[in-house]
Amino acid sequence: MPNFAGDVLAEVVRAGAIESVHSGHLALVNTDGSIRAAIGDIDAPMYPRSSIKSFQAAAMVRNGLRVSPQELAMVCASHSGAANHFRVVESILAGAGLTVADLQNSIDYPLGRAEKAAWGSNPPSRLAQGCSGKHAGMLATCVVNGWDTSTYLDPTHPLQVAIRQEIQSLIGGSVLSTTIDGCGAPLFLITTRGFAIGAHTMRVSGDPVYQEVVSACMAHPEMVAGLGRLTTTLMQQIPGLFMKDGAEAVELMSLEDGRSCVFKVSDGSDRAFPAIVKAVLSAWNIEAEIDPVPVKGGGQVTGEIRVSPSLHQL
Repeated sequence: MPNFAGDVLAEVVRAGAIESVHSGHLALVNTDGSIRAAIGDIDAPMYPRSSIKSFQAAAMVRNGLRVSPQELAMVCASHSGAANHFRVVESILAGAGLTVADLQNSIDYPLGRAEKAAWGSNPPSRLAQGCSGKHAGMLATCVVNGWDTSTYLDPTHPLQVAIRQEIQSLIGGSVLSTTIDGCGAPLFLITTRGFAIGAHTMRVSGDPVYQEVVSACMAHPEMVAGLGRLTTTLMQQIPGLFMKDGAEAVELMSLEDGRSCVFKVSDGSDRAFPAIVKAVLSAWNIEAEIDPVPVKGGGQVTGEIRVSPSLHQL
């Protein structure tokens, strides 16, 4: 039976005692595509959530999507909901002769804390929801191909069939099942191993589609997430690093030489991300400035979130 809980990735320590743990699965891939380290059960089924948007965007580009690098980065994004994010989403739609009214993603408030505060008392909207860029790209791809834009979220729609095929090509295996993501788009069940291999393939492949997608994200990391968020901050800080986070605590990381990592925290919490990401980067001999998540008591720091011994040995 699959080990869905996985193994301990990080520990929450208060006054020297372990108070909580975050378990999960992590696959670290070498430059040649072999598995350097596996923690937890990397063959257990998992939903990649928004971490897989670059794979989805590759399918769109392969099927005729032609947008600027900034717009392509937005197609891969879980944006914070800043004004510049909205402008780029609307630009993608306008280029296809569409408007925000054509979006069918879920309605929500901005994802970023500062952006949500700036949103104020405005009602939630499809534009504000963090996946609106992906949905704009999906719609624009439909227009290029003459596909129906009103049913683009149907798993049997030509667009979603193409995305499924692209994912399977990258992971070198079959999608295990299909459901619906939080934004309303089809979501494909895969494994941590397959996802990590796909991340490696995307970086080392000579396929210009993959090179275009990743290059766009690295050129415009402010689109992929938002100012102050770990994904954007580290992509700005580290040349050649591609990152994409996803809901329920999924993270994808890769370097130009093909070294890649995917991890999934089983409890869905992302509070251990800074510690885990720093450990992965250290395994790649990359030093990064990452603010730790403090463990406080009475307003004072009384502990830390630290990675488990298994991550120290990466």
